[in-house]
Amino acid sequence: MTILQTILDHNDTFVKEKKYEKYQTTKFPNKKLVVLTCMDTRLTELLPRAMNLKNGDAKIIKNAGAVISHPFGSIMRSIVVALYELQAQEVCIVGHHGCGMAGLKSSSVLAKAEERGVSMEKVETVSFAGININEWLNGFSNVEESVMHSVQMVKKHPLLPPNTPVHGLVICPETGKLDLIVDGYEDITND
Repeated sequence: MTILQTILDHNDTFVKEKKYEKYQTTKFPNKKLVVLTCMDTRLTELLPRAMNLKNGDAKIIKNAGAVISHPFGSIMRSIVVALYELQAQEVCIVGHHGCGMAGLKSSSVLAKAEERGVSMEKVETVSFAGININEWLNGFSNVEESVMHSVQMVKKHPLLPPNTPVHGLVICPETGKLDLIVDGYEDITND
């Protein structure tokens, strides 16, 4: 049986038994929060519990490393939409120790892509499109600095509502302990 068929079989039972009912909520985050975090599997349940977030409390966006790599990319667009259309009022960027993006080199990704059948001609095509593939696929060297960088990308965005707190945290994927890197309230002015 394939992974997809296993998912579909489970889903059929899930719906028939109305197990979805305990997850029903609105599209608006109860705690008025949007969180950008890493896609690491260790954080799927740990991060919300460590932050005391229940279903419906926050908009949670995930990507590799909790990194905002472009000020006008899909991650920043999602944050802006959450702030303007979905009633979020604060932003948390949450990285984690032991992240797979720490120390990641583009050469490793490209070598594995080639091993799996991607021609290097296709990689060159990406370069012709104006993308520096080596920068795009490189990770970071320090998670705290990476979180601070993503916080700054949000704080300096021209569409960020004034006085929006943008926090930066790093979580331990073994214990759930959160380390505060940036307290977004410190930059808020009372106009």
